[in-house]
Amino acid sequence: QVQLVESGGGLVQPGGSLTLSCAASGTTLRYYAIAWYRQAPGKEREGVSCLSGSDGSTHYADSVKGRFTISRDDAKNTLYLQMNSLKPEDTAVYFCSSDSIYYYCSGYNLHRPGYWGQGTQVTVSS
Repeated sequence: QVQLVESGGGLVQPGGSLTLSCAASGTTLRYYAIAWYRQAPGKEREGVSCLSGSDGSTHYADSVKGRFTISRDDAKNTLYLQMNSLKPEDTAVYFCSSDSIYYYCSGYNLHRPGYWGQGTQVTVSS
């Protein structure tokens, strides 16, 4: 049984930083493309960043490029999202997801998101 468990969310002031974690069990993250998505109140879920399992290449939405960094620790089987220079518009529930088939990304999204975590709330506010 595949489980993805996010942590690290919280309340932060504009300009601050947070690091999200996504611990995986029942799957090996490096074998598939993995990604972060977010969903703000009243909006659809959107892709944030994707990390390819094939070559480790990273991809970002324009809205977070230069501020967010996606990475993976294979020894811990954990995905991370380092978020710097946070803005109020980054406020959302953040989800990690693993592709169920493909090991490469579709831009900053997954081709076939097969597994999802429960999400972690990030609130950017003064």
